Amino acid sequence: MTSAAVRFDLPEPDAFTRPYWDAAAEGRLLLRRCRACGRAHHYPREFCPRCWSEDVDWETASGDATLYTWSVVHRNDLPPFGARVPYVAAVVELAEGPRMMTEVVECEESALAVGMALRVAFRREEGAEAVAVFRPGD
Repeated sequence: MTSAAVRFDLPEPDAFTRPYWDAAAEGRLLLRRCRACGRAHHYPREFCPRCWSEDVDWETASGDATLYTWSVVHRNDLPPFGARVPYVAAVVELAEGPRMMTEVVECEESALAVGMALRVAFRREEGAEAVAVFRPGD
């Protein structure tokens, strides 16, 4: 019997984050929004990181973002990243306000620019959760 190769790019969903991953499988990006202060946040938490209220709920994000910062990764020995180099590790600012760590795909390095319009897409692999990535917007 062989063991599955260890991967460092797959999430470990739990009961709380399951709605997020289920939505991603459907091609939707979810955020959490605080009903007390009205601010959205990402990554999913059970409380608002701004006002600490626990009165937060899921909402579907527009999927629109702008590029905040990035780094082109040319070497990463952790599986499966080595097969993907070079790739663009990035922070995007979602239209709803929160910033999110992600990857920019389908974009030449020379075309990257702070503030460029991006649109969510999802990396899907057999037997793995769909993961949000971003590509140049329309």
